[in-house]
Amino acid sequence: MSMAATCHTEIAVRYFNTEGPVDPAEHYCIDPLSRVDLAEILTLIARKKYFVLHAPRQTGKTSTLLALQDRLNAEGKYSCLYANVEGGQAAGEDTARAMQALLGQLASRSRDILHDDFVDRVRAAYMQNEGPDGVLGEVLVRWSAASPKPLVLLIDEIDTLVGDTLISVLRQLRANYDRRPHHFPQSVILCGVRDVRDYQIYSSREGSHIQGGSAFNIKAESLRLGDFSEGEVHDLLAQHTAERGQAFEGRAAERIWDLTQGQPWLVNALAYEACFKGTANRDPTAAIGVEVIDQAKEALILSRVTHLHQLARTLREDRVRRVIEPLLVGTAPAGDPSEDDLDYVSDLGLIRRDGTVEIANPIYREVIPRQLTYSRERYIPHRTEWYVDAAGRLDVPKLLAGFQVYFRENVEHWVEHTEYKEAGPQLLLQAFLHRIVNGGGRVEREFGLGRGRTDLLILWPEGGDWDPTRVSKHVIECKVVRAGQGLDSVVRSGLEQTAAYMDRCGAKSGHLVIFDMRPGKSWDERVFRRDPESGGFPVTVWGM
Repeated sequence: MSMAATCHTEIAVRYFNTEGPVDPAEHYCIDPLSRVDLAEILTLIARKKYFVLHAPRQTGKTSTLLALQDRLNAEGKYSCLYANVEGGQAAGEDTARAMQALLGQLASRSRDILHDDFVDRVRAAYMQNEGPDGVLGEVLVRWSAASPKPLVLLIDEIDTLVGDTLISVLRQLRANYDRRPHHFPQSVILCGVRDVRDYQIYSSREGSHIQGGSAFNIKAESLRLGDFSEGEVHDLLAQHTAERGQAFEGRAAERIWDLTQGQPWLVNALAYEACFKGTANRDPTAAIGVEVIDQAKEALILSRVTHLHQLARTLREDRVRRVIEPLLVGTAPAGDPSEDDLDYVSDLGLIRRDGTVEIANPIYREVIPRQLTYSRERYIPHRTEWYVDAAGRLDVPKLLAGFQVYFRENVEHWVEHTEYKEAGPQLLLQAFLHRIVNGGGRVEREFGLGRGRTDLLILWPEGGDWDPTRVSKHVIECKVVRAGQGLDSVVRSGLEQTAAYMDRCGAKSGHLVIFDMRPGKSWDERVFRRDPESGGFPVTVWGM
């Protein structure tokens, strides 16, 4: 049975997959080969090309390679083998250890998948004769010559190898490229997060940086595996409904698409959290509504699951900060990020580049500031109950007045100890809001280049219990006054923008927070509160 057919087979035990490759017998899934241009891949293989397949982590790369291996072997024209070289990562630049791990992977998988023990029989002798910088090439030369069919090699996690080890693998593949297909693999696919061309590889042996494109200049194409389409998200969810009878009511399915923008791991994780976590949700007669999806999103973010935690670790890298920080601030960067920086952050899956640069999806918009402030947020001494009245309502003016005091006392220390100094004031406000509001409500946000502001929306349940029909909404918009700008002009534009955001959200109250970062301004000048004027915008202005 094909992968496409199996992905729609009605098997009661299936669920949404969040770890490792998909298994159609256990997981709801989209046929991996339907997500790529299969005709192009088959043409490249037929033309004996070596090429790259790359995508952000946990988007389905491994599942795609395994499905391609199965298809090619079933067709019988090639002997195709998938190999994961991540085991060589532990060896670092010890090329000999790394090659032993890589050859062990080839030997083990070729025995299991191809029923071929050639690599297992020769690897020790060839390692002794050829050494680590020649053994891979020689094994592939002899194996290709002995194989009755042309070999196709799918190398996964290539970018987990580092330094001289990675250089050695790439150069051994390049050195024997001209001997394909009778004495070297017909085609090789290198798979990782980034295009090999963009690798900056430091060779300890040579004492210099080497471009991946130089070490592997035989690459014919670079293919990128994209996210799920909106239709694929609905197809995946429909498999759950068909097999368990649990419906996604109203706009629940659209909400999953809106929050994830089709990022495969997020789609599966959000659906799994909504459908399989909690006694009520495991009842297939209980329909999944929008509010269940929103609660699942919050649970996912607060649990700091591995996918989100790994993503957040990259935020400390300078080339990531150069792209992400202007998005958090809402203003164009002081200097244009390089195309390499933008490509790198896009390859990580953190941003979209659809004409403008923006953070890839609303969940990442939530995760990024939370991860940047997570540890420091725990040291904010304020408590939720300080700002909630006897009726369970959040007192937002009291909350922002409390933040004014905290900001004045802590902003300099905060900014000094964060890599994201330009975004420091906005991040401090968001950390403060997380600390207070997450005790009963939620904070959502919008930001992007050219907006000149950060839009925050507090959602607070009236009466304490979460009821979508009884949630109060409070808009907080942040703007920064910098050298050369006038306070009044920034406030005027901010009032219009805040009122427009309030109207769009149906907010109960609106607040404009102005961070005055002009040098020479005293705290007495910077800290103020202006209540709405009669006949003016219904927005309170807070100076910081």
